[in-house]
Amino acid sequence: MRRRALLPLLCLFLTLPACSEAEGAQVSRITGDGLLYTVATVDLGRDRLSLHWRNPTTGQPYRTFGELRRRLAKEGRDLIFATNSGIYAPGLRPLGLHVEGGRTLVPLNGARSGGNFALRPNGVFWIRGTRAAVTETDAYRRLNPAPDFATQSGPLLLSGGRIHPEFNKEGTSFKVRSGVGVCKGGQVKFAVSAGPVNFYSFAVFFRDTLGCPDALYLDGSISAYATAQADTQFADFAGMWAVTR
Repeated sequence: MRRRALLPLLCLFLTLPACSEAEGAQVSRITGDGLLYTVATVDLGRDRLSLHWRNPTTGQPYRTFGELRRRLAKEGRDLIFATNSGIYAPGLRPLGLHVEGGRTLVPLNGARSGGNFALRPNGVFWIRGTRAAVTETDAYRRLNPAPDFATQSGPLLLSGGRIHPEFNKEGTSFKVRSGVGVCKGGQVKFAVSAGPVNFYSFAVFFRDTLGCPDALYLDGSISAYATAQADTQFADFAGMWAVTR
């Protein structure tokens, strides 16, 4: 990530309150191995979590948290937290599976080469009712869980507490990263790092600090989040996860 882009992002992290709550959703700043993360904890028994890509009025991608916030406000919904979904292709199209409201808008992608997305095992984060899961791509295809919302990305950070076999503790690829985990008790936790982190350390943060045995990498460098107090976005997005009330 370029330094010029990172500096305003860090400033927004520093101005975020240490912890904020609304309708049970909690957004906190948490430190793991000396690095600061913003973590949103979502309880599907209380919180409304949904995935958004295209504005139904225009047919075009929302692109920004601000545009999504305005659309949700027209529906009488307040945006509590938002973050980018999985890796996307040119034209702001999700690279892998994208399910909204039970409708599959982009099919499952079985690619085995081509960047982080295809670093197998990769997987799908999906929710159905009050259940959430992170499932490896081939296992998801067999399971066919008919989710309400789902996004595919890669690589998997963790599966059953096991770190991705390609990750190296001494890995030299450091980027701002975002991911999502399904944790003990079924809580969903989104995490966005405040600074560059390698895949191994990011996976360890989900496992050891957040208590999530299953976690999926969403994206890097451009990853961002929005709350009522902050908006760290500086690049357009395709899919966006939103917690609303």
